[in-house]
Amino acid sequence: MTDNPPFRIVILGGGTAGWMTACLFAKQWAGRAAITVIESPEIGIIGVGEGSTPQLKAFFDALGIAERDWMPACDATYKIGIGFEGWGGAVAPGYFHPFPAPLDVHTQSAFIRNAALRRGGVDVPAHPDAFYLAPRLAAAGQGPHPAESFPFELSYGYHFDAYKVGAFLCDHAVGLGVTHLTRKVEDVRVGSEGAVEALLLEDGEAVEGDFFVDCSGFRALIAEQALGTKFLPFADNLFNDRAVVMPTPHAEGAPLPIATGSRAMAAGWRWTIPLTTRIGNGYVYSSRYIDPEAAAIELRTALGVGDEVAARHLSMKVGRLAESWTGNCLAMGLAQGFIEPLEATALHIVIATAQEFIAAFESGGFSPKHRAVFNARIAARYEGIRDYIVAHYRMNRRADAGDYWRDAAAMETLSDDLKAMITAWFTRSDIDAVIAERGIGAYYGSISWHCLFAGYGVFPDAARMRAAAPGDGAADMAAIDDFLRRAALNFGAHRPPT
Repeated sequence: MTDNPPFRIVILGGGTAGWMTACLFAKQWAGRAAITVIESPEIGIIGVGEGSTPQLKAFFDALGIAERDWMPACDATYKIGIGFEGWGGAVAPGYFHPFPAPLDVHTQSAFIRNAALRRGGVDVPAHPDAFYLAPRLAAAGQGPHPAESFPFELSYGYHFDAYKVGAFLCDHAVGLGVTHLTRKVEDVRVGSEGAVEALLLEDGEAVEGDFFVDCSGFRALIAEQALGTKFLPFADNLFNDRAVVMPTPHAEGAPLPIATGSRAMAAGWRWTIPLTTRIGNGYVYSSRYIDPEAAAIELRTALGVGDEVAARHLSMKVGRLAESWTGNCLAMGLAQGFIEPLEATALHIVIATAQEFIAAFESGGFSPKHRAVFNARIAARYEGIRDYIVAHYRMNRRADAGDYWRDAAAMETLSDDLKAMITAWFTRSDIDAVIAERGIGAYYGSISWHCLFAGYGVFPDAARMRAAAPGDGAADMAAIDDFLRRAALNFGAHRPPT
């Protein structure tokens, strides 16, 4: 990249992925890059409701954008975790999955110790909800901001309208000097050496660039269609390929929830995402096990609504590109890949990819020198997230709930990393040691794996348990409960900024 003339970066597609990328690039390369975003004017105006991980907070913080500025504009609310219901069957009806936070270091070792004892057949409490602050606060509608004198903060993400986030970031990017073209791209011009030269607009105009970012959604117009980058489907162990969505109003007088809901359904699961203006609901399912009409009926029944609430049907292309960076093109967002939204990782991957690319491109002298290393790191991130989501299905305890859940629990297409984690749990091995040995802690750490397995109640049958003995070293649950109770007193009622 040279300062004169500026390096030309052309981003195809806006939305959250395109405008996030534009903002990060414009902030990092101010004055050195001329960034253009081309997006079709034919975009939606109402989002289905989306959730994030805490990385979205770090993203806005890095851009210097305050919550009071973007959250009201995007119907956003806070999110301190995910409530899973029904995944563990009758054995474990539900659990709350918290975002790991600094305060958790005071109870995590006790949770891991009790989980190890219970895996070994000792009858001690090992449900994650009893060891973490977030489940307690979520149940009471508290958080995420503590009193000023309290030294611990929660780790949190958000719920939001994705289209409105994209529009907000568009304005911010334009303020940073990004050029915004609302035009339709008809074709991609690729040179004789395999590099993209220009995007061809519907009126015949060519927008030339030195580097291109493909945020064109599932069609992946540049990376997959023009450059022929191979798409790797995940259908062998992630069955879901469809979703039906419908909004509902907030219950009269009910407080806003502070967590995403994830409830098991006949052939998948449904989300509940609280926005300030409505509740976003969606049923993610596999078309191999249920048809769209039946899925819509099942969702309506669960929500208690009739045909007066419109349903939207969506298709999902689950998988990833073999290489995110091909030639002079970086694929981002849905063009790069998609893993179903169970853990709200879509924007997490966008942010991580942009940050990794900035580091690789700069350290390589703004050349493809580190492209192979970059691609390997992004692929590993996708596979690490995939493993964790597959674990939700493989470890489900709903064998009596139909073919979908039985087939999910019986799937054998598992990565070596996931096999190692499952084996370690059942053989009572040290989970932390396996995470460290296999280098997978950057994707999901010890808290996440323990909460998943213990939250599903994956322990020996209660009839085979023995009573705890004084020498077992079981956690003092009364002391933990008192600690969490006192900590909760420092958090007030949850309210998004206005």
